[in-house]
Amino acid sequence: MPAMQTSERFQGQIIHTAKLDYLLFLPDSYRKSGKNKWPLMLFLHGAGERGANIDTVAVHGLPKIAKAKKDFPFILVSPQCPAERTWKDDELLALLDEVIAKHNVDRARVYVTGLSMGGYGSWSLGTRHPERFAAVAPICGGGDLSPVLLASKAKKAAMKSLGIWAFHGAKDPVVALEESQRMTNAVRGAGCNDVKLTVYPELKHNSWTKAYNEPELWNWFLAHTRAK
Repeated sequence: MPAMQTSERFQGQIIHTAKLDYLLFLPDSYRKSGKNKWPLMLFLHGAGERGANIDTVAVHGLPKIAKAKKDFPFILVSPQCPAERTWKDDELLALLDEVIAKHNVDRARVYVTGLSMGGYGSWSLGTRHPERFAAVAPICGGGDLSPVLLASKAKKAAMKSLGIWAFHGAKDPVVALEESQRMTNAVRGAGCNDVKLTVYPELKHNSWTKAYNEPELWNWFLAHTRAK
């Protein structure tokens, strides 16, 4: 008797409880600005800052900058990834939803940036959920091409209007420059017109210090809005 192949269906409920510690920075003038809406920046750290000590999140990148620059012009959300894990989109989006609900956030100006593992996380959020962000700046990261190549019509439309500025050191021995190149090429091929890649010829893995000191970066972010 020939083997039988039948059509079946699985239906079930999957529940996932998320827990993320995070640093929250509010500019000095935030509390004096009444009901004015503020841009929000999500910062994703690298693999070395994972764990349960929230202070390590401020070792590199934007939390470090915000500690010294009280007029940093964004609400800054800097979560900590648990040990032996990588960033998960659903958890980060749920965190954003909570912060937006609790603070005066301009939903049209929500941005994400990250370095190394956080660069991968930034690419993932930007390509899988482009409708949630106005601009993305992944640093020394890479990603999965499938969200770009297999995007729905709605996702493709949102991706076309997403601002993307990637950074990478040409001599990076940890994450090869080709990782950023293939991602920027993919989003260009998908119709994203506002995408650029800055390559630092002499830098290795730490390209974030120079990237976050680019004089045009913050104005570039603020020039981007997401239509709602």
